[in-house]
Amino acid sequence: MKEDNGAANPLHLTSLNHISLVCRSVDETLDFYQNVLGFFPIRRPGSFDFDGAWLFNYGIGIHLLQSEDPEHMPKHSSKINPKDNHISFQCESMANVEKKLEEMGIEYLRSRVEEGGVYVDQLFFHDPDGTMIEICNCNNLPVVPLPTSDQAIRSCPRANLTAESQAQQQQLRPCYSSPIH
Repeated sequence: MKEDNGAANPLHLTSLNHISLVCRSVDETLDFYQNVLGFFPIRRPGSFDFDGAWLFNYGIGIHLLQSEDPEHMPKHSSKINPKDNHISFQCESMANVEKKLEEMGIEYLRSRVEEGGVYVDQLFFHDPDGTMIEICNCNNLPVVPLPTSDQAIRSCPRANLTAESQAQQQQLRPCYSSPIH
């Protein structure tokens, strides 16, 4: 990477810290994120004058905020739509996740994505407030930076990469040469 990455990282960000979710019931949503997704509660500043909970795991925080008017929160569709906003988590075993969701009686939708002979399996379901959750084996797909606008878009543009980008890409997963549509 370039020493001065101001153009690529103008705010000098380092990572995703947390997401905040407004809940109808902090207790119900807290139970879900602990017992279904494996998050654990962490201390939250005592100066907050509103109900909520902070959770942490997998290198990310989730902040639950009690809705000021839970009866009038927007209703989420009960239909599971993979193209809706969602939070995605990588897992070790899709079969184990699917089995556990069935044991817990959680309705889910199974999906599969294919790119150049590589498959990603996905399971989608809702939390108690209707937030979509995805569990996947997304690490099967390589992370391949797109070329600059003056280069042809290909899923494996190694021939068009600078030596610096090639070195960076070597640290990523193997590249597949099928075109992106």
